[in-house]
Amino acid sequence: MQGVRAMQLPLSADYSMTVASALTAARGLLDEIDARALLRYVLSVSDARLIAYPEHALTFAERQRFKQFVARRMAGEPLAYLTGEREFFGRTFRVTPAVLIPRPETEFLVESALEHIPTDQPCRVLDLGTGSGCVAVSIALERPLAHVVAADVSATALTVARGNARMHGSGNVEFVRGDWLRPFGGEDFDVIVSNPPYVAAADPHLEHLRFEPALALMSGGDGLDAIRAIIAAAPRYLTEGGWLAFEHGHDQAEYCRRLLANAGLQDVFSRRDLAKIERISGGRLQADAVTP
Repeated sequence: MQGVRAMQLPLSADYSMTVASALTAARGLLDEIDARALLRYVLSVSDARLIAYPEHALTFAERQRFKQFVARRMAGEPLAYLTGEREFFGRTFRVTPAVLIPRPETEFLVESALEHIPTDQPCRVLDLGTGSGCVAVSIALERPLAHVVAADVSATALTVARGNARMHGSGNVEFVRGDWLRPFGGEDFDVIVSNPPYVAAADPHLEHLRFEPALALMSGGDGLDAIRAIIAAAPRYLTEGGWLAFEHGHDQAEYCRRLLANAGLQDVFSRRDLAKIERISGGRLQADAVTP
């Protein structure tokens, strides 16, 4: 509410607000990138059009909506939830507060998976905790011959993921509701990927993530409950030579590598993001390590 007062945008019918004056009013209250993104969304125009027509006048409804969005953004609500979309792996995905907002570091999970998925033959891929479906859909689009299974315990999240698959025309994605690997008894996969919850329950950073679903963020006292469960179960669901790769916290790579080695996985690795932080770890199941 402080943002509404601070912005001081008159809403009387005769008040004229242009693109330029709306951005000026938001200056100092929001990051300019956020302000432009919100105004683009309110007006349903491109950034190029905002630049080309600074004198365009907003309607009363548009002024009111922009003012409300500025206030919500100032209160900490993520831009992606306000606009309902986020770019990931070069594509736009729809997001809602039911799913985690896709992040740039998760693109490295997709890249790691693609390294082990052939371009010229079928392959079975499982994405655990699919959320918005950004990982599963990205893999499916990059590897059209792969059959990608996207699993999540949240029915609401799966609705979002299905919508993204339809939007991008990825017909090689199957959606399954369930808790991690439990729905897949008797099945195996060439590649298993996951961006599981990995934040400790008492982590102070959760305050900055309060608008995102706790189910997709927190995983026990040390944040590693889901990762431990996935690593322990994965060997029973991987084909001979199959790969597991998952995202984890900035300080969890060494522990994750130990878990992978203890589970019998070989060629254990960790991959750094653009900030040089180890964010993705995984390993391969050797033929003689397949669990009956």
